[in-house]
Amino acid sequence: MSDTRDGGAKSQASHPLTAAEPEAIEAIRLRHPWRTVFATVIVIIAALFIYDAAVNRPVYSWDVVGQYLFDVRVVSAIGYTLQLTVYSMIIAILLGVALAVMRLSPNPVVRAVAWVYLWVFRGTPVYVQLVFWGLVPVIYKTIDMGIPFTEAMVSFTTKDFLNYFVLAIIGLALNEAAYMAEIVRAGLLSVDKGQDEAAVALGLGWWHTMTRVILPQAMRVIIPPTGNEVISMLKTTSLVTAVPFTLELYTRTRDIAAVTYKPVPMLIVASIWYLVITSILMVGQYYLEKHFAKGAGDRPDVQKPTVETDTVLVVGKGDASGARYPTYPNAGGGETIVPPHDRPGGGGA
Repeated sequence: MSDTRDGGAKSQASHPLTAAEPEAIEAIRLRHPWRTVFATVIVIIAALFIYDAAVNRPVYSWDVVGQYLFDVRVVSAIGYTLQLTVYSMIIAILLGVALAVMRLSPNPVVRAVAWVYLWVFRGTPVYVQLVFWGLVPVIYKTIDMGIPFTEAMVSFTTKDFLNYFVLAIIGLALNEAAYMAEIVRAGLLSVDKGQDEAAVALGLGWWHTMTRVILPQAMRVIIPPTGNEVISMLKTTSLVTAVPFTLELYTRTRDIAAVTYKPVPMLIVASIWYLVITSILMVGQYYLEKHFAKGAGDRPDVQKPTVETDTVLVVGKGDASGARYPTYPNAGGGETIVPPHDRPGGGGA
């Protein structure tokens, strides 16, 4: 028995407790030659297209593009386009939140009203809706206010009260609200039900629960598609000529092209400004997403030990100096259990 222990001690002395430092792995980067070939072909095609458009296609008339890019009429049209976008989206977001809450209401009548609204405005083309809103002054010549089935107390001429600019905003906003309602509803449903229950348990009312607990968490889901809808709204403003409102960017450049007989350069002018505004909106969307995503994917730092740690000793063996590690009795009694050590994948003597 002593020989066995002596042999184990010698083996322990011959095998140091510290493992050898592993050699660094030399990683060889996997080559993808076809990616390089494909990228080169794309760059060559793009360069040829740009050269052809700049030199061989006089129909583009780049001098006319430069002449009208900052024209007073074009800049004024950009202002109207931005106003249509901003006003319509503000109304659409507010109305969309209200419709989303109505869709989630336990009241079946309220849910039905919201569903019918979404069914109508999502099921018909926005151009058709804008044409209808343009005909409102013809269909409803006056707006009468008073007690029903009696003579009107106040009457307004619809054409004077609702001009084409206001009608364009109404048409765009009501159509967009149907899509925003579904976006907001998806965001609200993404928040765990336990958050609502915890807020109720803390004594918060519906308004405080929605504004301080649910919506701040739902914004992480709501912001990305809302940013897409804002960009889409910017381009949808080109359809308000159906109202008809003719002072926005696309219609204004089209009117200039009808006078100069240069439709292609004026389309390029409109496209450049749409791209510039869209790029600015994309940057704003990025920072909004970054703000509302704070803490969503973060992991807590690894907890540091509060006391100094040292090497953990193996149970039942001694070190090279002869010091004994703690042992514990075997279930059968008498013998001590020595855990695996000293050799890879196996136990000691």
